[in-house]
Amino acid sequence: MGASAARPQSILFACTMNTVRSPMAEAIARHYFGREIYFASAGLKRGEPDPFAAAAMEEIGVDISRHKPHTFEDLEDSNFDLIITLSPEAHHKALEFTRAMAVDVVYWPTPDATATQGSRDQMLEAYRDVRERLTLRIKELLGRGPVARS
Repeated sequence: MGASAARPQSILFACTMNTVRSPMAEAIARHYFGREIYFASAGLKRGEPDPFAAAAMEEIGVDISRHKPHTFEDLEDSNFDLIITLSPEAHHKALEFTRAMAVDVVYWPTPDATATQGSRDQMLEAYRDVRERLTLRIKELLGRGPVARS
Protein backbone atom coordinates (compact mmCIF):
# COMPACT_ATOMS: atom_id res chain seq x y z
CA MET A 1 0.00 0.00 0.00
CA GLY A 2 1.47 3.31 -1.07
CA ALA A 3 1.13 6.57 0.79
CA SER A 4 -1.74 7.61 -1.45
CA ALA A 5 -3.74 4.40 -0.85
CA ALA A 6 -6.89 4.72 1.22
CA ARG A 7 -6.53 3.68 4.83
CA PRO A 8 -8.05 0.23 5.38
CA GLN A 9 -11.26 0.12 7.43
CA SER A 10 -10.92 -3.54 8.44
CA ILE A 11 -7.74 -5.55 9.00
CA LEU A 12 -7.20 -9.23 9.78
CA PHE A 13 -3.92 -10.33 11.35
CA ALA A 14 -3.10 -13.98 10.71
CA CYS A 15 -0.47 -16.39 12.03
CA THR A 16 -0.14 -20.11 12.60
CA MET A 17 -1.90 -20.78 15.94
CA ASN A 18 -3.59 -17.43 16.79
CA THR A 19 -1.92 -17.49 20.21
CA VAL A 20 1.02 -15.04 20.03
CA ARG A 21 1.72 -12.96 16.92
CA SER A 22 -1.75 -12.30 15.52
CA PRO A 23 -3.54 -11.68 18.85
CA MET A 24 -0.69 -9.38 19.92
CA ALA A 25 -0.98 -7.47 16.62
CA GLU A 26 -4.77 -7.29 16.90
CA ALA A 27 -4.57 -5.97 20.48
CA ILE A 28 -1.84 -3.41 19.66
CA ALA A 29 -3.76 -2.15 16.62
CA ARG A 30 -7.00 -1.96 18.59
CA HIS A 31 -5.20 -0.15 21.43
CA TYR A 32 -3.95 2.61 19.09
CA PHE A 33 -6.55 2.67 16.29
CA GLY A 34 -9.59 0.77 17.57
CA ARG A 35 -12.02 3.67 17.29
CA GLU A 36 -11.21 4.14 13.61
CA ILE A 37 -10.66 0.64 12.19
CA TYR A 38 -12.05 -2.88 12.74
CA PHE A 39 -9.42 -5.48 13.69
CA ALA A 40 -9.55 -9.26 14.02
CA SER A 41 -7.09 -12.15 14.14
CA ALA A 42 -7.04 -15.81 13.13
CA GLY A 43 -4.71 -18.75 12.75
CA LEU A 44 -4.42 -21.89 10.65
CA LYS A 45 -4.90 -24.01 13.74
CA ARG A 46 -6.40 -23.16 17.12
CA GLY A 47 -3.65 -23.12 19.75
CA GLU A 48 -3.73 -22.67 23.50
CA PRO A 49 -3.52 -19.16 25.03
CA ASP A 50 0.11 -18.21 25.70
CA PRO A 51 0.95 -16.78 29.14
CA PHE A 52 4.17 -15.14 27.89
CA ALA A 53 2.22 -13.24 25.20
CA ALA A 54 -0.24 -12.07 27.88
CA ALA A 55 2.65 -11.01 30.17
CA ALA A 56 4.44 -9.06 27.41
CA MET A 57 1.22 -7.23 26.52
CA GLU A 58 0.36 -6.57 30.16
CA GLU A 59 3.63 -4.60 30.41
CA ILE A 60 2.21 -2.00 28.00
CA GLY A 61 -1.22 -1.99 29.65
CA VAL A 62 -2.98 -4.18 27.07
CA ASP A 63 -4.91 -7.22 28.30
CA ILE A 64 -5.08 -10.25 25.99
CA SER A 65 -5.60 -12.80 28.77
CA ARG A 66 -9.18 -13.48 27.63
CA HIS A 67 -8.27 -13.97 23.95
CA LYS A 68 -9.76 -17.19 22.55
CA PRO A 69 -7.65 -18.56 19.67
CA HIS A 70 -9.62 -19.21 16.49
CA THR A 71 -9.12 -20.16 12.85
CA PHE A 72 -9.98 -18.63 9.48
CA GLU A 73 -13.03 -20.91 9.40
CA ASP A 74 -14.27 -19.40 12.70
CA LEU A 75 -14.42 -15.86 11.29
CA GLU A 76 -17.97 -14.50 11.23
CA ASP A 77 -17.08 -11.96 8.56
CA SER A 78 -14.45 -12.47 5.89
CA ASN A 79 -14.78 -9.00 4.32
CA PHE A 80 -11.46 -7.38 5.16
CA ASP A 81 -9.71 -4.57 3.30
CA LEU A 82 -6.33 -5.95 4.29
CA ILE A 83 -4.96 -9.22 5.64
CA ILE A 84 -1.54 -9.02 7.29
CA THR A 85 0.12 -12.40 7.63
CA LEU A 86 2.81 -12.95 10.25
CA SER A 87 3.99 -16.47 9.36
CA PRO A 88 4.72 -18.13 5.98
CA GLU A 89 1.99 -20.75 6.59
CA ALA A 90 -0.57 -18.06 7.32
CA HIS A 91 0.45 -16.19 4.17
CA HIS A 92 -0.22 -19.23 1.98
CA LYS A 93 -3.58 -19.80 3.72
CA ALA A 94 -4.59 -16.13 3.32
CA LEU A 95 -3.79 -16.18 -0.40
CA GLU A 96 -5.90 -19.33 -0.79
CA PHE A 97 -8.67 -17.89 1.45
CA THR A 98 -8.92 -14.67 -0.60
CA ARG A 99 -8.51 -16.12 -4.08
CA ALA A 100 -11.97 -14.92 -5.17
CA MET A 101 -11.95 -11.66 -3.15
CA ALA A 102 -10.64 -8.17 -3.77
CA VAL A 103 -8.46 -7.93 -0.68
CA ASP A 104 -4.80 -7.01 -0.22
CA VAL A 105 -2.65 -9.62 1.50
CA VAL A 106 0.74 -8.56 2.84
CA TYR A 107 3.39 -10.60 4.63
CA TRP A 108 5.24 -9.18 7.63
CA PRO A 109 7.94 -11.73 8.54
CA THR A 110 7.69 -11.95 12.34
CA PRO A 111 9.82 -14.18 14.58
CA ASP A 112 8.10 -17.03 16.41
CA ALA A 113 8.73 -16.21 20.08
CA THR A 114 7.57 -19.69 21.12
CA ALA A 115 10.73 -21.15 19.51
CA THR A 116 12.92 -19.32 22.05
CA GLN A 117 14.68 -21.48 24.64
CA GLY A 118 16.24 -20.34 27.90
CA SER A 119 15.30 -18.67 31.15
CA ARG A 120 11.95 -17.01 31.77
CA ASP A 121 13.61 -13.62 31.22
CA GLN A 122 15.14 -14.70 27.89
CA MET A 123 11.79 -16.04 26.72
CA LEU A 124 9.91 -12.93 27.83
CA GLU A 125 12.48 -10.81 25.98
CA ALA A 126 11.63 -12.67 22.73
CA TYR A 127 7.92 -11.86 23.23
CA ARG A 128 8.78 -8.21 23.97
CA ASP A 129 10.76 -8.11 20.72
CA VAL A 130 7.74 -9.39 18.77
CA ARG A 131 5.50 -6.84 20.54
CA GLU A 132 7.83 -3.96 19.69
CA ARG A 133 8.27 -5.04 16.05
CA LEU A 134 4.50 -5.30 15.61
CA THR A 135 3.88 -1.94 17.30
CA LEU A 136 6.37 -0.24 14.99
CA ARG A 137 4.93 -1.83 11.81
CA ILE A 138 1.33 -1.06 12.79
CA LYS A 139 2.12 2.58 13.60
CA GLU A 140 4.05 2.86 10.30
CA LEU A 141 1.13 1.40 8.35
CA LEU A 142 -1.69 3.36 9.97
CA GLY A 143 0.09 6.48 11.16
CA ARG A 144 0.05 7.71 14.73
CA GLY A 145 -3.15 9.66 14.26
CA PRO A 146 -3.60 13.42 14.58
CA VAL A 147 -0.69 15.26 16.13
CA ALA A 148 -1.63 17.82 18.76
CA ARG A 149 -0.32 21.27 17.85
CA SER A 150 0.56 23.76 20.54
